[in-house]
Amino acid sequence: MNTTPQAAGPDAAAADSVADSLGTSAAQARSAVLEELIRKDPGRFRMLTGDRPTGRLHLGHYFGTLHNRVRLQDLGVETYVIIADYQVLTDRDVADNLTGHVEDLVLDYLAIGVDPRRSTIFTHSAVPALNQLMLPFLSLVSVAELNRNPTVKDEIAHSRQSAVSGLMFTYPVHQAADILFCKGNLVPVGQDQLPHLEVTRTIARRFNDRYGNGTPVFPQPDALLSHAPLLLGTDGTKMSKSRRNAITLAADADETARLLKGARTDSERHITYDPAHRPEVSSLLLLAALCQNRRPEEVAEEIGAAGAAALKKTVTEAVNEYLAPIRARRSEYARDRAFLQRTLREGNERARAVADATLAEVRAAMNSHY
Repeated sequence: MNTTPQAAGPDAAAADSVADSLGTSAAQARSAVLEELIRKDPGRFRMLTGDRPTGRLHLGHYFGTLHNRVRLQDLGVETYVIIADYQVLTDRDVADNLTGHVEDLVLDYLAIGVDPRRSTIFTHSAVPALNQLMLPFLSLVSVAELNRNPTVKDEIAHSRQSAVSGLMFTYPVHQAADILFCKGNLVPVGQDQLPHLEVTRTIARRFNDRYGNGTPVFPQPDALLSHAPLLLGTDGTKMSKSRRNAITLAADADETARLLKGARTDSERHITYDPAHRPEVSSLLLLAALCQNRRPEEVAEEIGAAGAAALKKTVTEAVNEYLAPIRARRSEYARDRAFLQRTLREGNERARAVADATLAEVRAAMNSHY
């Protein structure tokens, strides 16, 4: 396997010229340019993405990034999907039911269409060389830079730990190692992960400046945002496993109906799509529209004065119809545990080979290859 993807090249400068930062609007503009580059030559990109095994994946994950993974895989982008089991400990004291959660993630990935023949699915703890990259990477960022990361601050606010651990502050650096071990240059994310990716870009740039001797060792990865990077949970806040306000991909039709029935709306009967002033109602409209491949304004116009009950009924039907084939595939894969184990074993082997080659290159660049 070639461990160095072709650089994005001169065309990528067009993406860089769109904006100088990875703020949401800039990242959306950059993403539009990247989409065109991907369509022209998907083989120039290598994608790293993944999740912590803390529970089943939900609709926020799916429309925020999961469907992008499958789409990019199908376009021909080289794909790595990490199950970040070590990172479970960033916001909790122990990793509960880790084996079960890892298997749940593999089931969710397979159910949505991640193909282990074309994508490498692997676990964090099974790739020692990946984790060794974290030490030199930590030397490239300051405590102040890590301390002001807004995503880390949000994670701390919702942490399940009795006290905030050092691992929490190094979380963005750990993610940088996840992305750069395979020299990923494309990361599909939701907007809340943009600060983490900016840390990765900073680390790659500083490593190249300090050790590259004129030849970049790492690419500076780009964020690829979906059209719906953030969906609200049933309580009107960010949809999250830890906040228990999410509809999981594995939820059955009855559970989905129950959860959506309790979703927060507002007191205005006429249904309109107005994200700024009616965020809860608008998020539900957006969810229905995504499932039906329509515009949320169209869904709102159809419901009109029928009110919140009709809105929730429309959303429930749309979600259940959309998830039906995904749920069916998940049930089928769940009956073949040997296949799940083989998928992880083979993915871990491929990831280890890539990480070993990258670590050797890093040691050579740092003159520590003994």
